[in-house]
Amino acid sequence: MTRPDITETAAGRERMRAYIQSVATGPELSKSLSTGQAEDGFDLILSGGIDPVQAGIFLIALRMKRETSEENIGVFNALMKRCRVEAADVDMLVSVSDPFNGFVRGLPATPFLPAVLSACGVPAYFHGVEQAGPKYGITARQVLAAAGVPVDLPVGQAADCLADPQTGWAYLDQERYLPELHGLIGLRDLMVKRSLISTLEVVVRPVRARGTTHLLTGYVHKAYPPVYEMLARHAGFDSMALVKGVEGGCIPSLSQVSRYFSYSGAGSLSMDRLDPEVLGIDRTQRMIPVDPRLETLLSRAGLNRVETVAPLARHTLDLGLEALDGNDGPMYDSLLYGAAIVLMHLGCERSWTRAGERARSVLDSGEALGRFEAAGFMK
Repeated sequence: MTRPDITETAAGRERMRAYIQSVATGPELSKSLSTGQAEDGFDLILSGGIDPVQAGIFLIALRMKRETSEENIGVFNALMKRCRVEAADVDMLVSVSDPFNGFVRGLPATPFLPAVLSACGVPAYFHGVEQAGPKYGITARQVLAAAGVPVDLPVGQAADCLADPQTGWAYLDQERYLPELHGLIGLRDLMVKRSLISTLEVVVRPVRARGTTHLLTGYVHKAYPPVYEMLARHAGFDSMALVKGVEGGCIPSLSQVSRYFSYSGAGSLSMDRLDPEVLGIDRTQRMIPVDPRLETLLSRAGLNRVETVAPLARHTLDLGLEALDGNDGPMYDSLLYGAAIVLMHLGCERSWTRAGERARSVLDSGEALGRFEAAGFMK
């Protein structure tokens, strides 16, 4: 093993000290970093050469000061410089990104959405982690692992799955495509509060299409749409659909009108209305409810305690398989809604009625279930 250059490490620590002195000097005297300084600062953290205390102060200080566009881009550049990226031999590809810290107020439908999109003719991948703070909720990896779907594919193999006409979807874990960032999960737990990492990691693009690559993700706070637009364009996404979803995910409320922001190509960011009734969705609950008998498990979730939410992941899987097999319910409606948004955003259908019909057809016929099962052996 090559020993680290002591002189280089010392110089890096001095630079980090200067960056912290700039961003952590109080609400009035703190100074913002340039794009290059932010990139260098976070690259130093990813390299493992910075004390975790300083790394945490750097990230929290940026958050408290409020990150600038230049700082967001700089940290994002540091991430992409280390990201393992592959090209998939497909004309069109959708990256599906929910909050990496999972769901605690309801069950997620998005672990099954890429299979539905694939059945609709749109290759898609989901990327995430097994668990992350501060919520430590139910994640796609937990659900898919319960199904026996490969959740530790190298990026190249995931790209092959996306190009396979019988599969057309895949899950990518952050530990495989950006292990240096994944190694900070423990630090993020100690920091308690979310940092800019939570915003940036959903926009990381480990796989690109030979044609166009598109982003589907969600948001909560109204200040985020222009931030995500800026980052998605910088990441090279040809378009973005940013949904005001439940718990910040990709699926809107099933019981009330919502909205989503989007851009395509060089077009400007626009806002569109989302109404579940247009798709025939009539629910009184916003999302898929947690079984009351399992609710207490979420209160015991935390770092390195994935087993506590395992029954919830399995319950999510059971409901997902039923929906993929055409059984009506909130999970079915969530998948219908998510797929229709993508089909409309990409211009695959010209009306919400047609988009809904297309999604229903692959669910009711069992084609979506077949795509899901094609990704791995069911347990």
